[in-house]
Amino acid sequence: QAQLVESGGGSVQAGGAVRLSCAASGDTVSMYCMGWFRQAPGKSREGVASISIRGTTVYAEAVKGRFTISQDNAKNILYLQMNSLKPEDTAMYYCAAGRAWYGGQCQAYGTWGQGTQVTVSS
Repeated sequence: QAQLVESGGGSVQAGGAVRLSCAASGDTVSMYCMGWFRQAPGKSREGVASISIRGTTVYAEAVKGRFTISQDNAKNILYLQMNSLKPEDTAMYYCAAGRAWYGGQCQAYGTWGQGTQVTVSS
């Protein structure tokens, strides 16, 4: 079974930047794409960004132009560079691995990390 571990979260001032990392290990053969999700208290989980094994990326409208998803295939690490952070970005961030890419999205997420908290204050 594959395992995903997020890191890099913490507290930051509005306008600052944070880079999250997600290290994958174990059986990663079925991972065709990966994505970042977030969930704030009292809100539903939402997709933030995703990337296919070929490098195609998709972003939620709320983070376009500010966040960048990337991957280091040699090291099996997924990244999320978050710039120009806003208090609204405060949430628990999770990385996940999907088994298919179609319809312009990563699908069939089966493996999830434990999450890393990002808190943005003014």
